[in-house]
Amino acid sequence: MIGAATVIVDDPDLVLLVKHSYGERNWELPGGRGETRESGEETARREAREEVGLELYDMRLTGVYWDPSVDMHHFVFRARVAERPRVADKSEITEVGWFSRDALPRPISDFTMRRIEDALAGHPPAITVIEARVWLR
Repeated sequence: MIGAATVIVDDPDLVLLVKHSYGERNWELPGGRGETRESGEETARREAREEVGLELYDMRLTGVYWDPSVDMHHFVFRARVAERPRVADKSEITEVGWFSRDALPRPISDFTMRRIEDALAGHPPAITVIEARVWLR
C-alpha cells in the first residue's frame, strides 16, 4: 500500500494546506492513498487535481516515510503550481489556504509538520520510519 502527498510552495515559506471534512478535521498536505498500478508521483498528481484542482510542476521527491502500523509507504514531493487552488472535492475538503511554515494552522499532526520541514530543508530524500501521529491543537 502506498500514499503520496505534496508540499506545494508559493514562495520559500508559504505552503498550501487543505482542511479535511472528516476524522480530526485537520489541516493536511494535499494527498491520499494510491490506486492500483499507480506510482507515488501519479498518486500525488491525481490527488492535487482531485482535492485542489491543480496541476503540479517542478516536482521532486523529498522523502519516503514508512508507517509500520498500517504497512504503508508515504511518498512526499515538493512542487509548485501556476494557478490558484480551490476546494475541488467538497466531500473531503472544507478549506484550502497558504500558510507560513512558522504559523501552521491547528489541528495538524506532527507527521504533517515533519514532511513540510523535510521538503523545505532541501536535503536529499531519505527513508524514514514514522511513529504514531501526535495531534497539535
